[in-house]
Amino acid sequence: MAEQPWGQPYPVRPHQQSYGQPWQPVPTAQSAMRASNTDRDRTVDVLKAAYAEGRLSREEYGQRFDAVHTAQTYGQLAQLVADLPAGPMPGPFGPAAAGLPAAYGPVPMPVPLPMPVPARRVNGMAITSLALGVLSLPTLGAAGLGAVATGHVAKAQIRARGDEGTGLATIGLVLGWLSVGGWVLLFLLAGFGALD
Repeated sequence: MAEQPWGQPYPVRPHQQSYGQPWQPVPTAQSAMRASNTDRDRTVDVLKAAYAEGRLSREEYGQRFDAVHTAQTYGQLAQLVADLPAGPMPGPFGPAAAGLPAAYGPVPMPVPLPMPVPARRVNGMAITSLALGVLSLPTLGAAGLGAVATGHVAKAQIRARGDEGTGLATIGLVLGWLSVGGWVLLFLLAGFGALD
Protein backbone atom coordinates (compact mmCIF):
# COMPACT_ATOMS: atom_id res chain seq x y z
CA MET A 1 0.00 0.00 0.00
CA ALA A 2 1.19 3.54 -0.76
CA GLU A 3 0.27 6.65 1.19
CA GLN A 4 -1.60 9.65 -0.03
CA PRO A 5 -0.18 13.08 0.82
CA TRP A 6 -2.46 13.41 3.86
CA GLY A 7 -1.31 10.06 5.28
CA GLN A 8 -4.25 7.82 4.27
CA PRO A 9 -3.31 4.52 2.58
CA TYR A 10 -4.76 3.67 -0.83
CA PRO A 11 -4.36 0.56 -3.01
CA VAL A 12 -1.54 0.39 -5.55
CA ARG A 13 -2.91 0.55 -9.08
CA PRO A 14 -1.61 -1.84 -11.79
CA HIS A 15 0.41 0.88 -13.58
CA GLN A 16 2.11 1.77 -10.27
CA GLN A 17 3.51 -1.71 -9.69
CA SER A 18 7.19 -2.35 -10.29
CA TYR A 19 8.11 -3.73 -13.70
CA GLY A 20 9.34 -7.09 -12.45
CA GLN A 21 5.93 -8.16 -11.12
CA PRO A 22 3.20 -9.20 -13.58
CA TRP A 23 -0.16 -7.69 -12.77
CA GLN A 24 -2.83 -10.27 -11.88
CA PRO A 25 -6.56 -9.59 -12.35
CA VAL A 26 -8.47 -9.01 -9.17
CA PRO A 27 -11.10 -11.73 -8.77
CA THR A 28 -14.65 -10.43 -8.50
CA ALA A 29 -17.88 -12.16 -7.56
CA GLN A 30 -19.04 -11.91 -11.15
CA SER A 31 -15.87 -13.44 -12.60
CA ALA A 32 -16.36 -16.56 -10.46
CA MET A 33 -19.87 -17.25 -11.79
CA ARG A 34 -20.20 -20.32 -14.01
CA ALA A 35 -20.55 -19.63 -17.72
CA SER A 36 -23.24 -21.10 -19.96
CA ASN A 37 -23.02 -22.39 -23.54
CA THR A 38 -24.56 -19.11 -24.74
CA ASP A 39 -21.74 -17.18 -23.03
CA ARG A 40 -19.20 -19.42 -24.74
CA ASP A 41 -20.90 -18.83 -28.11
CA ARG A 42 -20.69 -15.04 -27.57
CA THR A 43 -16.99 -15.34 -26.78
CA VAL A 44 -16.41 -17.42 -29.92
CA ASP A 45 -18.20 -14.73 -31.96
CA VAL A 46 -15.77 -12.10 -30.61
CA LEU A 47 -12.82 -14.35 -31.47
CA LYS A 48 -14.16 -14.97 -34.99
CA ALA A 49 -14.53 -11.24 -35.59
CA ALA A 50 -11.02 -10.57 -34.30
CA TYR A 51 -9.58 -13.32 -36.52
CA ALA A 52 -11.46 -12.00 -39.56
CA GLU A 53 -10.13 -8.48 -38.88
CA GLY A 54 -6.55 -9.78 -38.60
CA ARG A 55 -6.20 -9.09 -34.87
CA LEU A 56 -5.44 -12.75 -34.14
CA SER A 57 -3.21 -15.17 -35.99
CA ARG A 58 -4.47 -18.63 -36.90
CA GLU A 59 -2.56 -20.17 -33.98
CA GLU A 60 -3.85 -17.60 -31.47
CA TYR A 61 -7.39 -18.08 -32.71
CA GLY A 62 -7.09 -21.88 -32.43
CA GLN A 63 -5.65 -21.71 -28.91
CA ARG A 64 -8.29 -19.29 -27.67
CA PHE A 65 -11.07 -21.22 -29.42
CA ASP A 66 -10.01 -24.40 -27.59
CA ALA A 67 -9.74 -22.49 -24.32
CA VAL A 68 -13.30 -21.15 -24.69
CA HIS A 69 -14.72 -24.66 -24.63
CA THR A 70 -12.78 -25.60 -21.50
CA ALA A 71 -13.54 -22.33 -19.66
CA GLN A 72 -15.99 -22.72 -16.83
CA THR A 73 -16.40 -19.18 -15.45
CA TYR A 74 -17.16 -15.70 -16.76
CA GLY A 75 -13.73 -14.56 -15.65
CA GLN A 76 -11.98 -17.21 -17.75
CA LEU A 77 -14.05 -16.25 -20.80
CA ALA A 78 -13.47 -12.53 -20.26
CA GLN A 79 -9.70 -13.02 -20.07
CA LEU A 80 -9.76 -14.68 -23.51
CA VAL A 81 -11.21 -11.52 -25.11
CA ALA A 82 -9.92 -8.82 -22.74
CA ASP A 83 -7.40 -7.53 -25.31
CA LEU A 84 -9.92 -7.52 -28.19
CA PRO A 85 -12.50 -4.87 -29.10
CA ALA A 86 -15.67 -6.71 -28.23
CA GLY A 87 -18.03 -3.80 -27.76
CA PRO A 88 -20.38 -3.48 -24.81
CA MET A 89 -21.18 -7.14 -24.31
CA PRO A 90 -24.25 -7.94 -22.21
CA GLY A 91 -23.89 -9.54 -18.84
CA PRO A 92 -20.63 -10.21 -17.08
CA PHE A 93 -18.28 -9.65 -20.02
CA GLY A 94 -15.80 -6.86 -20.40
CA PRO A 95 -12.80 -5.73 -18.38
CA ALA A 96 -14.57 -5.69 -15.01
CA ALA A 97 -15.45 -9.38 -15.23
CA ALA A 98 -11.80 -10.29 -15.64
CA GLY A 99 -10.82 -8.02 -12.78
CA LEU A 100 -9.34 -5.42 -15.14
CA PRO A 101 -9.87 -1.72 -14.58
CA ALA A 102 -12.12 -0.15 -17.21
CA ALA A 103 -9.21 1.93 -18.54
CA TYR A 104 -7.37 -1.25 -19.55
CA GLY A 105 -10.28 -2.78 -21.47
CA PRO A 106 -11.24 -2.59 -25.13
CA VAL A 107 -12.77 0.51 -26.64
CA PRO A 108 -16.57 0.12 -26.71
CA MET A 109 -17.95 -0.51 -30.17
CA PRO A 110 -21.56 -0.61 -31.33
CA VAL A 111 -23.23 -3.97 -30.89
CA PRO A 112 -24.20 -5.48 -34.26
CA LEU A 113 -27.84 -6.30 -34.82
CA PRO A 114 -28.65 -10.00 -34.51
CA MET A 115 -28.93 -11.96 -37.73
CA PRO A 116 -32.51 -12.92 -38.62
CA VAL A 117 -33.28 -16.53 -37.87
CA PRO A 118 -34.24 -18.35 -41.07
CA ALA A 119 -37.71 -19.84 -41.05
CA ARG A 120 -37.88 -23.61 -40.83
CA ARG A 121 -39.07 -25.23 -44.02
CA VAL A 122 -42.37 -27.08 -44.19
CA ASN A 123 -41.93 -30.82 -44.69
CA GLY A 124 -42.91 -31.91 -48.21
CA MET A 125 -44.32 -35.25 -47.08
CA ALA A 126 -46.64 -33.44 -44.65
CA ILE A 127 -48.01 -31.37 -47.54
CA THR A 128 -48.42 -34.55 -49.62
CA SER A 129 -50.23 -36.29 -46.76
CA LEU A 130 -52.66 -33.40 -46.40
CA ALA A 131 -53.29 -33.26 -50.15
CA LEU A 132 -53.94 -37.03 -50.34
CA GLY A 133 -56.17 -36.83 -47.25
CA VAL A 134 -58.28 -34.11 -48.86
CA LEU A 135 -58.34 -36.04 -52.17
CA SER A 136 -59.60 -39.15 -50.37
CA LEU A 137 -63.03 -37.49 -50.05
CA PRO A 138 -63.73 -36.93 -53.79
CA THR A 139 -62.00 -40.20 -54.76
CA LEU A 140 -64.17 -42.15 -52.28
CA GLY A 141 -61.18 -43.13 -50.13
CA ALA A 142 -58.84 -44.26 -52.91
CA ALA A 143 -56.13 -41.84 -51.76
CA GLY A 144 -56.55 -42.76 -48.07
CA LEU A 145 -53.72 -45.30 -47.88
CA GLY A 146 -51.33 -42.83 -49.50
CA ALA A 147 -52.34 -40.16 -46.98
CA VAL A 148 -51.66 -42.55 -44.09
CA ALA A 149 -48.30 -43.71 -45.45
CA THR A 150 -47.01 -40.22 -46.26
CA GLY A 151 -48.35 -38.89 -42.94
CA HIS A 152 -46.31 -41.37 -40.92
CA VAL A 153 -43.19 -40.70 -43.03
CA ALA A 154 -43.72 -36.95 -42.54
CA LYS A 155 -43.99 -37.32 -38.75
CA ALA A 156 -40.71 -39.26 -38.66
CA GLN A 157 -38.93 -36.69 -40.84
CA ILE A 158 -40.25 -33.79 -38.75
CA ARG A 159 -38.90 -35.40 -35.58
CA ALA A 160 -35.53 -36.08 -37.20
CA ARG A 161 -35.01 -32.79 -39.04
CA GLY A 162 -37.02 -30.32 -36.98
CA ASP A 163 -39.13 -29.23 -39.97
CA GLU A 164 -42.50 -27.52 -39.76
CA GLY A 165 -45.71 -29.30 -40.78
CA THR A 166 -46.80 -31.38 -37.80
CA GLY A 167 -50.37 -30.10 -38.09
CA LEU A 168 -50.52 -30.79 -41.83
CA ALA A 169 -49.32 -34.36 -41.33
CA THR A 170 -51.83 -34.91 -38.52
CA ILE A 171 -54.76 -33.70 -40.63
CA GLY A 172 -53.61 -35.90 -43.53
CA LEU A 173 -53.38 -38.90 -41.19
CA VAL A 174 -56.84 -38.31 -39.73
CA LEU A 175 -58.46 -37.97 -43.16
CA GLY A 176 -56.54 -40.99 -44.46
CA TRP A 177 -57.50 -43.19 -41.51
CA LEU A 178 -61.14 -42.11 -41.81
CA SER A 179 -61.23 -43.15 -45.45
CA VAL A 180 -59.45 -46.44 -44.71
CA GLY A 181 -61.85 -47.04 -41.83
CA GLY A 182 -64.78 -46.29 -44.13
CA TRP A 183 -63.59 -48.92 -46.62
CA VAL A 184 -63.05 -51.48 -43.85
CA LEU A 185 -66.55 -50.80 -42.51
CA LEU A 186 -67.99 -51.11 -46.03
CA PHE A 187 -66.29 -54.51 -46.54
CA LEU A 188 -67.50 -55.74 -43.14
CA LEU A 189 -71.06 -54.71 -43.89
CA ALA A 190 -70.86 -56.33 -47.32
CA GLY A 191 -69.50 -59.52 -45.73
CA PHE A 192 -72.27 -59.64 -43.15
CA GLY A 193 -74.82 -58.89 -45.89
CA ALA A 194 -73.52 -61.84 -47.93
CA LEU A 195 -73.88 -64.16 -44.92
CA ASP A 196 -77.59 -63.32 -44.57
